[in-house]
Amino acid sequence: MNSPSRLKLTLVIASVILCWAYSPIGVHMGLRSYSPGQLALLRFLIASVFMGGVALVLDIGRPRLRDVPWLLVLGFFGVFLHHTCLNYGQQWVTAAASSVLAQSAPLFSVLIAFFCLRERVSVWRWSCVLLGLLGVLVVIWGEQGVGGIDPRGLVILLAAVSWSVYFAIQKHYAHRYSPLTLACYMVWSGTLMLCVNLPGLPAAVAQAPWPENLAVLVLGIFPSALAYLAWAYVLKHVEVSRASVAMYLIPPVAMAMAAILLGEHVAGQVMLGAMIVLASVAAISLEGRWRRGSVAHAERAQPMTVEVLGDKGVAKVQDGR
Repeated sequence: MNSPSRLKLTLVIASVILCWAYSPIGVHMGLRSYSPGQLALLRFLIASVFMGGVALVLDIGRPRLRDVPWLLVLGFFGVFLHHTCLNYGQQWVTAAASSVLAQSAPLFSVLIAFFCLRERVSVWRWSCVLLGLLGVLVVIWGEQGVGGIDPRGLVILLAAVSWSVYFAIQKHYAHRYSPLTLACYMVWSGTLMLCVNLPGLPAAVAQAPWPENLAVLVLGIFPSALAYLAWAYVLKHVEVSRASVAMYLIPPVAMAMAAILLGEHVAGQVMLGAMIVLASVAAISLEGRWRRGSVAHAERAQPMTVEVLGDKGVAKVQDGR
């Protein structure tokens, strides 16, 4: 299969950034007419139908029976808990601040790796986590002041934790299924759980003004479905570590969209906090690249000599000095 051109990949990545940057704006608009749970369910009902059509066309693989419980767990953390908390918390913070707080998920991934998975965490990563949490505090300060912000808005941080748990589990199944297949089953299982919010939803849809319903329709098709499909396409052709760098552009783009579409004024402290959070997240990912680069360099630099001994051709490998 021929690799796509650099221009095509750039356009696809840009579309993903725009879709996911729109997400907090669409949520903000949808919350005017729906409860947090109803908004999450309606959004992913639309996404599930759309991805169901895609799955029929592309004929995705069926899950192994033993993997079904874990796919349900992925749906719980990646859709049900994440988006319920995100919608609930965004009732008390701006769309711009929400995009920054939600992007702090890699910081919590480090904490999960240390406390739950018993992985060794370097001093560098601990420093990045502390720097990132400082950035979160600056965002909170920029919103309404540390004493003025509603604590319920901090539920968005629980959404970030939930996303971190999702990625920690997803890594163990990424080699068994394609990104598209995992995305489909995550969305469908999460939507099934969100059906607890079904009572009252039809009446809410009938009563909501068309701009809010249009915003939710866009939210369901683009950030919740098309963006996952486009991201799966990107991951087929680009390394995860390289592609993920583009995700750091989501908060700045979301801030610009919030200012244009919602008329939000983005405080300077929020922008400063966003820069701190994104710098800490970027530094965490860069550490992995530095390690891989140093290991590869060490392997290339290691001199070796091979000496053939005896009539049987026994090979003896010695360090070259």
